Amino acid sequence: MNITTEQPPFARRLLDALPFTIWSIDLDGRITAINSTWAQFAQSNGAPAIAPETAVVGCSVFSSMADDGAREQIERAMQWLREGRTSLVRWEFPCNSPDEERVFLMQVTALREADRVTGFVFATVDITPSHRSREALINTGIALAEAIALDQVYEEVSSQLRRAIPSTGFVIALIDVDDAEFRVAHRQGFDGQSSEQLERAHAPRWRTALATPSAHVTETAAGLELTAPLLGADGALGAITLRAQPIASDQLREESRRVLTVIAAQTAVAIERARLVRRVEQKRRLEAIGEVAAGVAHELRNPLFGISSAAQLLQVRGREDPVVDRNVGRILREVERLNRMVTSLLEFGRPSVVRLMPADPEQVWDDILEGERARLAERSLTMHRTRLPDTLHAQLDSEQFGQVLRNVLVNACDHAPEGSTLQLTSVRAPHGGWRCRLTNAGPVVPADVLPHVFEFFYSAKPGGTGIGLALCQRIMDEHAGSITMESSADAGTTVTLTLPPISGT
Repeated sequence: MNITTEQPPFARRLLDALPFTIWSIDLDGRITAINSTWAQFAQSNGAPAIAPETAVVGCSVFSSMADDGAREQIERAMQWLREGRTSLVRWEFPCNSPDEERVFLMQVTALREADRVTGFVFATVDITPSHRSREALINTGIALAEAIALDQVYEEVSSQLRRAIPSTGFVIALIDVDDAEFRVAHRQGFDGQSSEQLERAHAPRWRTALATPSAHVTETAAGLELTAPLLGADGALGAITLRAQPIASDQLREESRRVLTVIAAQTAVAIERARLVRRVEQKRRLEAIGEVAAGVAHELRNPLFGISSAAQLLQVRGREDPVVDRNVGRILREVERLNRMVTSLLEFGRPSVVRLMPADPEQVWDDILEGERARLAERSLTMHRTRLPDTLHAQLDSEQFGQVLRNVLVNACDHAPEGSTLQLTSVRAPHGGWRCRLTNAGPVVPADVLPHVFEFFYSAKPGGTGIGLALCQRIMDEHAGSITMESSADAGTTVTLTLPPISGT
């Protein structure tokens, strides 16, 4: 279309109705036409490429250009179009307004008569929202690539979401591997709602989000909400819900949906990496502790043997003196306790190689319960067991896994009231693996103690070494499983063990 100053009224009205600026020049760079949006753009942005007072038909487009780079860009575009090297030239440029910096896209095409280029048409579109979204995605990728702790991940996601999508709040919910329920991991906004209320209200939406790889938009009484799944390499991790401020157009809504989808994908990768780093750090910490423990145990073993031998000799010679006999007995009991600790230190510091093979964890429980029958009978404890209805195999080192079960059972027996009942329940976990819970009705483990029960050398049991549960956790980690403890006055104390499913089952 050849745009001239003698345009028919309809063509003129059509050009003026366009939401973006459009103007044309001849081969020498003289302006041949502009639309009304162009003048509005020039006045609202203060320092356009072409000043409004010189932007009149017949004036040279280059006469008002103080920016040599902009002049070179236009000349290069005209040359390429004239030579037929391309049919469209486009570039982005910033434009400062009194309120904010905006970004525009310039597109240049050639006007032709037959096979001859007679002029050029320039169109300018405001792409600020898309530019911000793209910039936010780049910044998010860079920021999350450096985050190696979950707290860092959440803070970076929070910062980038605020920049990318105007919102009043967002929530990150992760799937609990034990019960496959959503748990709020991080939140901002949503004032007036507790995390538990958010979980109940949004769980159906989060589950729906997991069925699709991209974000979806929901109209709620509180406003517009965008929800995207967190999908990791090994499956679903959780979801993000963002409560957006009013979005003026379908195009901006779609842009926001795409941005949240990408940020959610980046977040999932960062969460998996942070979890891996935490596991590696935990493993290295335990290896370092194990080396120290083995060294200490080695140094203690010979002196303890000497003390025990001397005490036994003294006991034989001092039997006629009750005071000597009593104190020597105390020495031998303490030596025996230290020997047990030394043995535990050596087990922790020099672990056997884990040899995993498909096995039935219920069968391992059968063997442990049979071997510990006397312990249960000694305290008149009853075991109420609920087994899986079918056989479920997991990758196990039966000997080491049996050590975990024995330790857990001994702890449960030691803390259970005499004559009470232990509850042992096995189920197929939501992720397809094996899970069991062992519950006793003993004293409540204080809330400030629970986070430390699996720490090395931490024990709330009189005479305990604080090594047994730490060893259990390491063995479960080597099985890619987990061990947790919870305690309340109503439900008692429960230890939960989980094992992942065998890949492909």
